[in-house]
Amino acid sequence: MTSQIVVVGSGYAGAGAVKAFEDEIGEGEAELTWISEHDYHLVLHEVHRAIRKPAVEDKITIPVGEILSEESAFVQGRVVDVDTDERVVETEGGETVDYDYLLLAVGSTTAFFGIDGLKEHAHQLKGLADAKAIHEDVREAAANATRSDPAQVVVGGAGLSGIQTAGEIAEYRDEHRAPIDISLVEGLDEVFPGNDPQLQGALRQRLEDAGVEILTGDFISKADADAVYFGDEDDGFEELPYDVLVWTGGITGQPEIEEVDVEKDDRSNRVFAESDFTTSDDRVFAIGDTALIDQGGDDVAPPTAQAAWQAAEVAGENLARAARGAPLQSCEHKDKGTVISIGEEAVAHDVMGMPIKTFGGTPAKLLKKSIAVRWISKVSSTGRGISAFGDM
Repeated sequence: MTSQIVVVGSGYAGAGAVKAFEDEIGEGEAELTWISEHDYHLVLHEVHRAIRKPAVEDKITIPVGEILSEESAFVQGRVVDVDTDERVVETEGGETVDYDYLLLAVGSTTAFFGIDGLKEHAHQLKGLADAKAIHEDVREAAANATRSDPAQVVVGGAGLSGIQTAGEIAEYRDEHRAPIDISLVEGLDEVFPGNDPQLQGALRQRLEDAGVEILTGDFISKADADAVYFGDEDDGFEELPYDVLVWTGGITGQPEIEEVDVEKDDRSNRVFAESDFTTSDDRVFAIGDTALIDQGGDDVAPPTAQAAWQAAEVAGENLARAARGAPLQSCEHKDKGTVISIGEEAVAHDVMGMPIKTFGGTPAKLLKKSIAVRWISKVSSTGRGISAFGDM
């Protein structure tokens, strides 16, 4: 009987694995069903561009029909249940799909760490709709502001998403000559925490050059409709008012993973996976932000687009190998460097083969664009990738 392969999720991990599986599998060896809430793949590491310019949507969304072959099936719907005993996936609309092997690649959702009021009042940046909503609120706040009383935008979390979000809002402010003040808030002592000080310094400099106020060293204690607060009740809260609040401070597993009968991390709700992406259920694989992928010792693969791209190739091949009963391959993440945009500017660090460790300017901007173009070309077409170059 032909093996039934199901991939859930259309992010980097899901789209990349689908592409790799179809490249690897022979005719008649297996049948693939791809399930996703959206009928497109979103180039998530460029979604911040839509905060400044929503029209970029056409460049960062790729219809699944451009990725999936005609021999495979696509089901649009949010997964609400996975029965690992019966090997059945169920969507919100009640559709069920049987599987022999399942790949969970549903990404992550925003972690709010129990901070009172934060989830209720802050924007997230996990999808296209989030970016558009931020754009609308920033635009409206600026329209109601004046030079003497500018709109206050607060971005919580100075990791990759927070830095790029602040940069895009600054670019929007400058392009529209809008009265906006931007504050980037980080509880730890430096932007891009845990990374090379040279990179941190370069990012801080470009953020400050872009007119972003950086507030580090104090964690947000709570939030309401008007302000975020630092400190505690005993010593008195310090208040930072806002008109628009964006929170990018961390990730946790998607809620649909909670009831799946595989071993997960209690704190993050992410699935434990071996380096070949197998889980505690030998018929279920997990990849991308969905998983904590073992890299030896206490190390796991980072929750980055780069790591998902690398893993997806091997995961897709492993699904084909599983269908054949062949040995699986392991995947060791290799860091190829970091490239971060701040509006139209960018900073690159420790990029493989580059003689300078940290650099900005035109080389960094072109590198950032080329990364997006390369991925889009890989999962769709060279023409689509080239057409996106100017907006990345």
